[in-house]
Amino acid sequence: MNGDDPDEPVSRSAMPEIDQNTPVAKVAALVSQALEAAGIEATLSGGGAVSIFSANAYESRDLDFVTSAGGPAIERAIARLGFHRRSRLAREFDHPTSPWYVEFPPGPLAFGDTVVDHRDVPMLHTPYGPLRIVTPTHIIMDRLAAYKHWKDEQSWDQAVWVAERQHIDWPTLERWAHDEGIDAVAVHRLRRAAGEVGT
Repeated sequence: MNGDDPDEPVSRSAMPEIDQNTPVAKVAALVSQALEAAGIEATLSGGGAVSIFSANAYESRDLDFVTSAGGPAIERAIARLGFHRRSRLAREFDHPTSPWYVEFPPGPLAFGDTVVDHRDVPMLHTPYGPLRIVTPTHIIMDRLAAYKHWKDEQSWDQAVWVAERQHIDWPTLERWAHDEGIDAVAVHRLRRAAGEVGT
């Protein structure tokens, strides 16, 4: 028994402990490490990243790891953490005790028309180990794009919560907004809302 069969029972003593009290950052880090160990390039984005960067001012119940990897490889990688596929064809996985579930949107990793290579995303060093997650600047791009295209006020609020708590590369964000056709006024408004001095 080599452990490569997804149907093979996994010893619970060999699995990191995940339960209803495990914080979202730890669940995300454990999933990220399991994927990396399996050679899968996947980056946490979306609401889960907002939760982590906003210190849970926004609470997401799903962790979106963008990847081009196939379902069977993903399933093998995270089965050892106790996650199980919702249905045969789904790229969504539940845990029997954790309130968070994991989704795997297909790549590429993109913010508007800007595509980012997974290898260009730095690892975030958390108390629970490394986590491949978009940068705070990336998640602001993601939320601003949603705000522009769908007039989603919740996305605007999430952008503010992240900008209030994290270092944002404002020059890069301004260039991105220009290239995406987002009015510079929106970025300046965000800086003011985040309490940036001199904006």
